[in-house]
Amino acid sequence: MVIKLINAKHEDIGIILQMQKEAFAELYAKYQDTETSPATEKYEDILFRFNQPETTYYFITADNINVGVIRIVDCKDGITRKRISPIFIMPEYRNKGYAQQAIKEAERIHGEHLWKLDTILQERGNCYLYDKLGYHQTGKTEQINDRMTIVFYEKN
Repeated sequence: MVIKLINAKHEDIGIILQMQKEAFAELYAKYQDTETSPATEKYEDILFRFNQPETTYYFITADNINVGVIRIVDCKDGITRKRISPIFIMPEYRNKGYAQQAIKEAERIHGEHLWKLDTILQERGNCYLYDKLGYHQTGKTEQINDRMTIVFYEKN
């Protein structure tokens, strides 16, 4: 399986938003996290982040098909942790290893050291993926509602 990370362009923001809403719809239905869910974001939210100089959005592609998106925040200063937020795979392409390969490719592009991310503690598959890739829980958590807790990870 070969995945590629393709830099998204400004004109791709609408596509990213549409993909993001679809990819996170199931989690939003499950947790009803209106304030924090990527499924409830607006075009302006993604535009704001897209325009940050430290942000790069990539389409995750397999066989020239956009199977997901990953956003990397990289200050490129060698001291600040790089951040993955968000990463998502479209429902029909999940459980094929694309997220794992995308993270490995992001680490290859942006450097293997000093990473962080967060995920939903109750989503065991996500936690398993990050553990498998060498990320470890920091011990910090944030209770979003009575069904959902965010857990924070770091690597290196």
